Amino acid sequence: MKKEDIKALELALSSPKKIAIIPHRSPDGDAMGSTLALYHFLIKLNHIPTVIAPNDFPDFLAWIPGSESVMIFEKDKEAATRVLKEADIVFTLDFNALHRTGEMEHVLNKLESVFVMIDHHQSPDNYAQFTYSDTQFGSTCEMIFNFIEALGKKELIDKTIATCIYTGILTDSGSFRFPKTTGTTHRIIADLIDIGAENTTIPILLFDNNSYDRLQLLGRALQNMKVFPDYKTTYISLSQKELDEFHYVKGDTEGIVNYGLTIKGIIFAAIFIEHKDENIIKISFRSQGDFDVNQFARDHFQGGGHINAAGGKSNLSLADTIAKFDKLLSEIKI
Repeated sequence: MKKEDIKALELALSSPKKIAIIPHRSPDGDAMGSTLALYHFLIKLNHIPTVIAPNDFPDFLAWIPGSESVMIFEKDKEAATRVLKEADIVFTLDFNALHRTGEMEHVLNKLESVFVMIDHHQSPDNYAQFTYSDTQFGSTCEMIFNFIEALGKKELIDKTIATCIYTGILTDSGSFRFPKTTGTTHRIIADLIDIGAENTTIPILLFDNNSYDRLQLLGRALQNMKVFPDYKTTYISLSQKELDEFHYVKGDTEGIVNYGLTIKGIIFAAIFIEHKDENIIKISFRSQGDFDVNQFARDHFQGGGHINAAGGKSNLSLADTIAKFDKLLSEIKI
């Protein structure tokens, strides 16, 4: 973020404000970690912050400090809208286009509040008066750490804030395996551990609290995997019937797409999940090396994200979506 913007925000944050903090729809570990880290930080500055998530977050993130205070827009639109309209400042974290908030977009577009964007995705929109956007970072949580440091308030990062930041960096870095994990990332992690983030406990809370049904769903997903060695590609599909069979709850399919990339020689992996309640097929793409799944998702599946991790959707049937993907495989170079 530019020095003049930091100074302007320092001034704006020098007196108590009502502040709304927004993650993207279907928030992940980085979205929840960054919003809650900022929430706890702003409380220390005597502000009145409220985290408003467009829809509910997965149960495996419900242990993050402060998660019980998060307002869910879909569950109480009237109260959430009131908080948004009263906000002096709106922070939008881990996304860069207001449509990523679903129905909340209609409310956000009408606000006269000061908007602050902190995000690491490509092609940001220009809705914010203050923008900290940098695709070189592997997570928004790492940017939140830098933001707090830039404000000269690093000493306010306590165990609670460190835990939130650690969570987002851990999840968005693929447990520190993805290319944007740098030496600086590890130095920040070291600081967070020294402050009190429990690096042996957090991964257990995130990854080792599976239900029996989730493991059964994972087994079915792996059974459904299709591998195309000639295209260095694999994909998984899950129908609504299969989700229902294994009592799917939000978050159960998190990370399944990554299994495809563990196969020797595979560079491109996808998962197609049928959600009949929304009448869409939700899609996740992952890649290794230079294959740009962000551009692929933008070009063909109404999505986007990062070079090696992106999402999309399809309004076709599950079978027709997969057929479209199969056709595209023969047309692209991997």
